[in-house]
This record gives sequence, structure tokens and C-alpha cells, in this order.
Amino acid sequence: MRASNGSVALSAVLTAGYLLFAPAANAQAQQSPPASTTAPNATQSPAAPSADIPDKKLDAAAKAVKGISALQNTYEQKIAQAPQADKNRIADEADNAMQKVVTDQGLSVEEYTNILQVAQNNPTVHQKLLDRLKQ
Repeated sequence: MRASNGSVALSAVLTAGYLLFAPAANAQAQQSPPASTTAPNATQSPAAPSADIPDKKLDAAAKAVKGISALQNTYEQKIAQAPQADKNRIADEADNAMQKVVTDQGLSVEEYTNILQVAQNNPTVHQKLLDRLKQ
């Protein structure tokens, strides 16, 4: 299967939330925060997003993770069952659908990615997102 580099990168970013929180989103299971206690720098640059994320943004990110989780399962099955000639089209369709899930929550893909980066590095933010995924 050949996909465009932008499509592959976007898909990886969008599904990162699914992979980071999949057990909580799918099984509603309690997860402990990541072992890393290193908090990112408090600047607002994309390389070091702030850990000071408003509750409204955390709520939106959690809803997006849940939506992407559902899409991931659906599109994995579609791609697996599709003829080779249709796989790229379906992968692009999946990327567009995942982008829409994020933007429908009022987040840009960049905001969503930044929130997930903070959650990976900040146990407090990680736990806040997990708590929202259990709701």
C-alpha cells in the first residue's frame, strides 16, 4: 500500500491519542500515569506545549480520542477487507474522518497533538484525560 507522506504523518498524529488512551477509551480501565515526571517547558511553542490546558480543551480532546478510537477500529477493518486498489482511498477517507472528529470538538489538529504531547509527559494532565475518558 502506498500512501502520501502527509497522509501517513497525519494519521499517525491523530491515532496517537487512540494509542495513548485506548485501554481507557475501549475498556474504561484505570491506567496509571506514565513513569516520566518531567513536565514540559511552560512556553507555548509546539515543541514544548504548556501543561496549563483549560478544562474545556481537555474535555474536547477526550471526546476526540473516543471518536478516533471508534474510527480506527472501523477503518482498520475496511482497509483489511478492501481490494488493494481501494486501500489508499480508504486510508485518505480515514484521515479526513479523524480530522473531522478533532475539529468537530473545536480543536485544531495541532491543538489536539499538543494536548496529547503534554499528557504523555505530565502525569497530572494524563490523569485528567483518563478521568474524562471514563465518563
